[in-house]
Amino acid sequence: MRRLLTEPLLHFLLLGAALFAAFSFLSVRDQAGDEEIVVSAGKIEHLAALFDKTWQRQPTRADLEGLVRDFVREEAAYREGMAVGLDRNDTIIRRRIRQKIEFVVEDLASRATPSDDELVAYLKANRDQFRVDPRLTFRQIYLNTERRRDSVEMDARELLIALDSDPTMNASALGDSILLEHSYSSVSQRDVANLFGHRFAAAVAELEPGEWRGPIESGYGVHLVLVQERIGSRLPELDEIRAQVEREWANAQRLETMEEFYADLLDRYRIVIEWPEDRTTGEDS
Repeated sequence: MRRLLTEPLLHFLLLGAALFAAFSFLSVRDQAGDEEIVVSAGKIEHLAALFDKTWQRQPTRADLEGLVRDFVREEAAYREGMAVGLDRNDTIIRRRIRQKIEFVVEDLASRATPSDDELVAYLKANRDQFRVDPRLTFRQIYLNTERRRDSVEMDARELLIALDSDPTMNASALGDSILLEHSYSSVSQRDVANLFGHRFAAAVAELEPGEWRGPIESGYGVHLVLVQERIGSRLPELDEIRAQVEREWANAQRLETMEEFYADLLDRYRIVIEWPEDRTTGEDS
């Protein structure tokens, strides 16, 4: 008898009997139509399309009959499971239901098509997000402070005098070698900072174009710099970045729609939060 009680098969049968008894007790049908499972022609076409997409061929009659049989079983099992409350206190099912609801809300939000006026208004309201960084075109000569040591300041002054007296001088042949380019064309100040450091980028951004200046410190040493062109920060026109603005507008609409959905939904409930005594709620203990 003790061996029989430890058999997994017996446990399974007892669980099944308990579920059947619970269903018989809890399931109440308000209408006769609740017991009807209808597999429409549209549903069968949908099942066939999914089969075709998965197996790369049209389903046979036998395939379709199997798909319909599985769908009917799934629908019946789903209804019975919901009737006996198998969905309750199941984290996975709760999350899947929430995800499906949010997918529906997001789908509704994604169908909105913005007008040009709406996009322009969004662009101006979020100008910092779309503003184009200042861009610089410049040349640089590197001086290795570890190698030159105390002479680096004098060497820099001498090079500046030579460059001022002969603007046609080949600057790329001057200075010390480094794994950086001698010239950069229309690079953003952010890229300059990534290459040379923020202090260097900030200093170069203040230089007037047309004259060699320096020495300017970087993470590598010091540099002489000739700014050839500087284009200030600006807010692009809508046509220049339309795709980016449309994408960000759509994302903002999705977030706003989701917030509105939950605000309306939670208005139907009285929310009670019972914090454990050993948990802080933002107040100093």
